[in-house]
Amino acid sequence: MEIIFIFVNILVPIFILVGIGAWMHKLFKLDLYTLAKLNIYFLSPGFFLVSLYQSNFSPDFLWAVFSFFALFVVGLYILVQIVATIGKYSKGVRGVFTNSVLLFNSGNYGIPVNDLVFRQDPVAMTVQVMVMTFQSVLAYSFGIFSLKSIDTGRLKALAGLAKMPVIYAMIAGLLLNAANVQLPTFILKPGEYIANAMIGLALLTLGAQVAQLTFKPKLLIVYISLFMRLLIGPVLGYAVISLLGYDGVLAQALLIASSVPSSVNSAIIAQEYRNEPELAAQIVMASTIFSMFTVTLTIYFSHLLFA
Repeated sequence: MEIIFIFVNILVPIFILVGIGAWMHKLFKLDLYTLAKLNIYFLSPGFFLVSLYQSNFSPDFLWAVFSFFALFVVGLYILVQIVATIGKYSKGVRGVFTNSVLLFNSGNYGIPVNDLVFRQDPVAMTVQVMVMTFQSVLAYSFGIFSLKSIDTGRLKALAGLAKMPVIYAMIAGLLLNAANVQLPTFILKPGEYIANAMIGLALLTLGAQVAQLTFKPKLLIVYISLFMRLLIGPVLGYAVISLLGYDGVLAQALLIASSVPSSVNSAIIAQEYRNEPELAAQIVMASTIFSMFTVTLTIYFSHLLFA
């Protein structure tokens, strides 16, 4: 059965690495602060820069992915604010809830899924890298701003964004690509080593982060977030794809990208700014676990709808 094949050959390999990360954290008490710093300041910037530099895409292709992402995120934001208003969430809870739905794990979860589904198809990986790029900009701008501005004000929240190396790496990768600059081997090779190391260490980090979380099944808002991220997300993604008239690999990659679980960044940001960190952690853990089944179904339907 195709669903079982997808689950075993695409999702299970990812969760084996996540499980190894969780096991190593339980055994050795890994330094999550150091792992997070490695991902944020070393692996992610290197991966973005090299991936965007080596990607083969046109301005029209970039615009196609951006159009989807912009409509998708705006649509999600409107739905999330409606739910938060009906639920009468406090400012802090609303911020965490919004981030848990809008910030999805397109990097250390979405990249491996894309790699396994499309078997290193350059078009599909370019789509995923672009989505991850836009997601990173969103996480390190709106994601931080929405929580930090609650206590520090909007101007200070915006000032903190200038310290994020990922943003500069993305700009550098795009400019080098657009200018068709030929980097010498002694510069490009270390970058490729960094990029190749990202997926394995990112999944190990995800496992270590999840291992320290605890799940309390009675929190209704957790289930609402799961419903919005894992079910409404791909449904809205399909609606936007259909509206834009996309098909083929582009449509499949975007639909799968819209279905991944909440980003660990949403929990990290909540912890950093002490804004409902336990709630954010609950959502990330539950979202990651349940995504094994929902992402499998999304991959299956992406083949049926856009093959």
